Amino acid sequence: MPNIQDAKILIITTHGFEQSELEFPRDQLRAKGAEVQVATLDGKAAKGWEGSDWGREAEADLKIADAKIADYDALVIPGGQINPDLLRVEKDVVSLVKDFVTSGKIVAAVCHAPWVLVEAGVVKDREMTSYHSIRTDVENAGARWVDQSVAVSNGIVTSRNPDDLKDFVAKIVEEIEEGKHDRDAA
Repeated sequence: MPNIQDAKILIITTHGFEQSELEFPRDQLRAKGAEVQVATLDGKAAKGWEGSDWGREAEADLKIADAKIADYDALVIPGGQINPDLLRVEKDVVSLVKDFVTSGKIVAAVCHAPWVLVEAGVVKDREMTSYHSIRTDVENAGARWVDQSVAVSNGIVTSRNPDDLKDFVAKIVEEIEEGKHDRDAA
């Protein structure tokens, strides 16, 4: 069985990520022993959004376009309104998400980040949750939306908002330790 201490996790982001939705998973997963790397569109630090203004920067380890799926056990996408809206129009991002899903690796998205999963065409027939304002988008893409702190569907983990982050991280760890997930192709 895989162990979280042996896991390598990729977080993809750009400017406007919800501060806690990047920092909490990154820091908690690192504290549990996982190697966590942050990838941005340009390979440079990205600025978060906290409350009603810009927040702190998150250092980047690499460009999203340079990320190799074989190097990672899981992909985490923080929310916020701005971050996933910018990410979902990037060909490299959509392709990376599809490839993670079709390879059976864990994909976790919180708040508005399920927008990226919708764009990648990987939500049909899955039980998912998200920030309430994008519920219709998730449902229109074919997912069964649920109002709970965390939903998991064959290795895809989703949560609603920053209040759910403890459950979100716990489920990511649980899914990684379960191992590779066989699933229908995206």
